[in-house]
Order: sequence, then structure tokens, then C-alpha cells
Amino acid sequence: MDYAEARKHMIDGQLRPNKVTEASLLAAFGRIGREGFVPAALRARAYADESAPIAPGRGMMAPMVLARLLQAASPRLGRKALVAGAGSGYSAAILAEMGLVVTAVESDATLVAAARPLLAAALPGAQPSVVQGEPAEGNAPGAPYDIILIDGAVEEIPPALIAQLAEGGRLVTVLNEPGKAPRAVLGQKTGAAFHTQRLFDAHAPALPGLQKLPAFAL
Repeated sequence: MDYAEARKHMIDGQLRPNKVTEASLLAAFGRIGREGFVPAALRARAYADESAPIAPGRGMMAPMVLARLLQAASPRLGRKALVAGAGSGYSAAILAEMGLVVTAVESDATLVAAARPLLAAALPGAQPSVVQGEPAEGNAPGAPYDIILIDGAVEEIPPALIAQLAEGGRLVTVLNEPGKAPRAVLGQKTGAAFHTQRLFDAHAPALPGLQKLPAFAL
């Protein structure tokens, strides 16, 4: 399979028609091979407009959803980014390819072990730092971050991640609150306030550990 041609079709057929226009972002999607970050059995469908399972209970966002989220985060050369729930490292690779300083947090030890060599192979320069830990807790030693991507659908945005966002920083994710349609959101921090806005309807694989705990009535 010609993966370079498949990436071109993904960009021209999925990203550009869905309002992804940032040139440096499109270039990063064109250079980073998504096929390297999915299981070997799924490589033929690596560029389909769909999420991809990467481990039991875990999946990668569809390329279009990820691209639109990253565009809303306004990634720029030299900025610090945190990827919470990094999976096999694809989204971290895209941000690093754009010249950001990236920390990727992942709780699954198997995915952490897989992500490190995959990132090293995909990025000849500086690779993201891959830290094993709970995505909901972020990585406080590296804070504050200009950009935080929660790489999966969550029912609420963890306070620890908001606290690690820089002044004026941007947080993007798919919010899947019970009883509401799932939607991509952009959160921005100004002083002590954190405000979110809806970007577009979106579906993404749920990120374990970031679901609301059930309330118990007395």
C-alpha cells in the first residue's frame, strides 16, 4: 500500500473539506505516518475516516476530529503542549512535528512502551517526553502548558489539567456528558476563570479514568 498517497487522500478528502486550513498542521499530517501508530492488522485502514482501536478499551481519534481539535488549539513553534491519554503517540507526534515541546501522559504501560520507539522512529529530531501516569492528573512538573489535548472523549474536564494550563492557554477535547450529544470543545484560561465553548459535533473513543463517578442518593 502507498501510505504517502493515502495520507494525501486523507488530507484532501477528509481534512481540507472539513475546514482544516492551517498549513503547518496539514503538513504535519502529511509527514507523520498514522499507519505506524495502529496495530499491524489495521494498517490498511489507517487513513479511513474513523477511530482506530489500539489496545483493549482504547482507540485513536478519527483524523478529521483530531485535526480540527488541534487547529482550534492554535499550535505554534516552541509552545509547550501536554497530551493527556496519549495512546500510541500519534497526536503527540503531530504536535512535535510542528515544533512544539510535547509531554505525553499515558496510563497503560503497554502503550507507553510502544509509544517511545514509535515516536523515535517517526521523529528524527526532538521527540515528545512520554510519561506513565494518570491522564486526569496531567504532568505537574512540566506545567504550565500553552496547549492541552485530552486525547479521547471525557465526561468532564479534570481540575488538575485546568490548573496546569498557562494563562491564556487552550485545552481541547471531546466532551461526552450524559444526556447530551458529544461535542468537541475548546477551553481557555483567563486569570482564575476557565471557559469552554462548543466547536462542532464529534465522536471519539472514551478515555478511561475520565468519566464521572456515579452519584449515590441517601
